[in-house]
Amino acid sequence: MPPPDAKPRHIAITMDGNGRWAAARGLTRVAGHKAGLATVRMCIEQCSQRGIEALTLFAFSSENWRRPAEEVSGLMTLFVEALDKEIDELHAKAVHVRFIGERRTLAVRLQARIAAAEERTRANPGLRLQVALSYGGRWDIVQAAQKLAQQCSSGALAAGEIDEERFADALSLAGLPEADLLIRTGGEQRISNFLLWEAAYAELYFTPVLWPEFALADFEAALAFYAGRERRFGASASAPARRVGA
Repeated sequence: MPPPDAKPRHIAITMDGNGRWAAARGLTRVAGHKAGLATVRMCIEQCSQRGIEALTLFAFSSENWRRPAEEVSGLMTLFVEALDKEIDELHAKAVHVRFIGERRTLAVRLQARIAAAEERTRANPGLRLQVALSYGGRWDIVQAAQKLAQQCSSGALAAGEIDEERFADALSLAGLPEADLLIRTGGEQRISNFLLWEAAYAELYFTPVLWPEFALADFEAALAFYAGRERRFGASASAPARRVGA
């Protein structure tokens, strides 16, 4: 059995339920996303305090562009405002901020804020915070394949040299441990194109709690769930496997 204090190195979270939370209160969906910012702060603080290495938040998927234009526009404005408001505190707490996703689809103003936040926190030694924005797991795998194909085409790489390690190094989260615990709030039980490669052996924790209501007790319940799991990575129960580098 795993030790009672086992903790994940990398937590990934799909922050679902903002719209339903808002609708139940007669508010706009964007108001629900604003309310969810408090939960984001709590998770960042808890991961920092508990010595968790990495936290990846699914903020806006490549499929979310299909949502009503008003909601998308409101979300993009919210991202800019949140960056402007939160970056000082994140930097003060030594959080290293990075954004993953197809940022060319984002407004120029937001791209500039993202680049500035990444540059400002680049050398920070604390929590590695990834925000998945205009991101999709399939997109990530395709762009990695394109990188490797270009290297093969230029002669810098032979096709036979491509293995799992080299492929992982071409993905957006290269250099980070794979996701150990994937949390999804809001009651849905699917991964919805999030970290398809990196979550291959993640423990999946689904909760009906809507994201704005996901409190410290809920976060601790997810950690307790993880600590109780026996992680074998394909080995039998009688011969538990260890991940390389774990």
